[in-house]
Amino acid sequence: MSSSLSHPVAGSTVPTDFVLARRNMVEGQLRPNGILHPGLLDAMAALPRERFAPDQWATVVYADEAVPLGGGRYLMEPMALARLIQLTQPAETDRALVVGAGPGYGAAILGRLVKSVTALESDPERARRAGQILSGLGAANVSVVTGPLAEGHAAGAPYDVIVVEGSVPAIPESLKEQLGERGRLAAIVGGGTPGYPGRAHLGRKVGGIFSSRPVFDAGTPPLPGFERPARFVF
Repeated sequence: MSSSLSHPVAGSTVPTDFVLARRNMVEGQLRPNGILHPGLLDAMAALPRERFAPDQWATVVYADEAVPLGGGRYLMEPMALARLIQLTQPAETDRALVVGAGPGYGAAILGRLVKSVTALESDPERARRAGQILSGLGAANVSVVTGPLAEGHAAGAPYDVIVVEGSVPAIPESLKEQLGERGRLAAIVGGGTPGYPGRAHLGRKVGGIFSSRPVFDAGTPPLPGFERPARFVF
């Protein structure tokens, strides 16, 4: 899995059948690779991923690639995002937080699976745009908030589900604290260096104690705004 697209398509005149592209994404990428949650598959088959990407990338958003958004940010690869969401086993009664929501694609998917979603974005303009897109899609249970990503959004805590859209050096303590009892957190930890993918971790809080385990490798680009934890120097 590569971490970003290498050839822009600005100026392309080839028409794209987005409905067919979504179907191919679901049947050719997601199902064969273990994405079996019915609601998740339905959401990804229905949501127009192309609306969440810059116009010059619209015709290739259904490839298994991270799509550049500008400013070091990316629209996460469909496969990695779907696997993260499936790991959390979202339920209709859950309250979710999406960290690094960007234009809101992951939040829109979760919004179709859970009771409510808080989409946290650090860039005010990107958050404004996300609000517009989500409103246009009728995602009334998704609210967009702005703030430092690594701090999470304590005002809406505790959350049953937290998904981080991008790789991070480590899971911040703030996010662990905002996870409710028996809550699930999915994030890609590490990576960002060519040839060294990160690993998706599933974290849970049981008895007030957070623990996590690695699940799969992913070459997802880093999410800006997270500091690498300090290390002892001998």
